[in-house]
Amino acid sequence: MATEQHQTHLYVGIAGEAPLITNSQEVRPLGHGGLYRQADGEEDWQSITSGLPAEPQVRALLVHPDDPSVIFAGTQSGVFRSSDGGESWQATDSRDGDVWSLAVHPNDHSVMFAGYDNCMVARSNDGGSTWKKGNTDSVTFPHITMNPYPICKRVIGLAVDAHNPQDVYGAIEVGGLIASRDGGDNWESITDGHYTRTGPVDLHGVQVNPTSPGLVYIITQLAMFRSRNSGSNWEFVDIDEMFPGGSYCRDLVVAPDDPNTMYLAAGAGGGSAPPGTTEAGVLVRSRDAGETWERVELGEMAPSRMFQIAIDPNAPQNVYCSDRDGLVFRSNDGGETWNKSRVPGEMSRVQHVYPMVCG
Repeated sequence: MATEQHQTHLYVGIAGEAPLITNSQEVRPLGHGGLYRQADGEEDWQSITSGLPAEPQVRALLVHPDDPSVIFAGTQSGVFRSSDGGESWQATDSRDGDVWSLAVHPNDHSVMFAGYDNCMVARSNDGGSTWKKGNTDSVTFPHITMNPYPICKRVIGLAVDAHNPQDVYGAIEVGGLIASRDGGDNWESITDGHYTRTGPVDLHGVQVNPTSPGLVYIITQLAMFRSRNSGSNWEFVDIDEMFPGGSYCRDLVVAPDDPNTMYLAAGAGGGSAPPGTTEAGVLVRSRDAGETWERVELGEMAPSRMFQIAIDPNAPQNVYCSDRDGLVFRSNDGGETWNKSRVPGEMSRVQHVYPMVCG
């Protein structure tokens, strides 16, 4: 909802999915990629790729918490920055390569993190202008994620504990959870166990809930788990199963105005679902910092897995969720009522929604 002072803008990145197996001979051409913006209350979507790499694979987005006109995009060529709401983009002095996640420190907005392929995490201490690679040499991945084939370790999610500001967490796609206890200089693996399949350690995201120090949530292609002690111990979080044995969990967000409110993007389908499972997507909400969960009534079930959630910190009544194929649900009353829009373009495995943010 637009006000005299602020109008929410929604940003959606489009990218393809490259093979997970390291040194795979599989040829999977990616789509054209892209980045789209929509102003709240308007129906049109604008393509905003001026200055980004050709056929931009936008897999991470971040709106700066101090200035919503400043946006960062993670692409196949590193981190790019816009100072005009996406009208134009400039490359930062970042490492080249595929960027899969971006995060800003909740206590110091000049400190930022970027997650790459091959378990690389970079930190910026100057608001995203320059970046330095952290040390991940001590990370040991769960054995099951390395056999029979080594799998590319994408840092697909990043989160910082505001109560323990040196604690930073990285979710690895098919690789478990890594953590830094020194602000991102050095990293180690903090999940391993007696796994019989990769589902529990195929992570899609990590969030730290600020209601309590060390309250960490991770989401996987199979389920959600919670730690109450900074990752030392874990417990299964019970939500409605979308298929026999679990739910495909893709995004997890803490409401900026009320940390007791959390939203989960869940679905049927994905690697842990039985063959032939019909794809579907739902939005799930907690009002008690993740202790209990219930589905949000969107008016209909999404026809593909729910992939992304965004809430405007400057207008937190504006809540959005999108399925993998670009069907966007929008609420201007904190999730009570919803309407729909669709991101332009034909979606498939080689071109679909990755990140979505707003500000």
